[in-house]
Amino acid sequence: MPSIRIKNELKNEIHFVTLTIQKWYYIFDRYDRWEILLNALRFYQENRDLKIYAWVFMLNHIHFIFQCDDGIDFLRSFKSYTSHQMKENIQITEKNVLQLFEFEDGYHIWQEKNFPETIQSEDFFYQKVNYIEENPVRKGYVNKPEDWKYSSANKIQLLDVTRFE
Repeated sequence: MPSIRIKNELKNEIHFVTLTIQKWYYIFDRYDRWEILLNALRFYQENRDLKIYAWVFMLNHIHFIFQCDDGIDFLRSFKSYTSHQMKENIQITEKNVLQLFEFEDGYHIWQEKNFPETIQSEDFFYQKVNYIEENPVRKGYVNKPEDWKYSSANKIQLLDVTRFE
């Protein structure tokens, strides 16, 4: 399963993480796949005390700053659940695309490496928030961060966002 790089003693801390689709394939922009991610994160917020401080869904990756009781378990579970949901979605909607995610040991939607970074200062936190929310602007998808629907910068809050203190 995924290579989780959160040290065990830091599993309750606030982390910035990027999760990327295999081969950087653009997959989220169709067939309600962003909804799969939203529903999964909402579940963890409601049932596993997940706190999200900032987030953005792009076409082939997601960034977010999060905290929960066990960041290692959360990332493993989130990636596993969303992989299964996306695989089912792809089988129904774009069967020929599924082969892009087929490996010798099965299907892998997400890349293995996550490289979560522990937030150790307020400056680093706000640097990452800015990076996250400006991502759609840097890619040329929108002119202002708040215009990207799938982001904490958007005023229509699709996910509960926790204030950093």
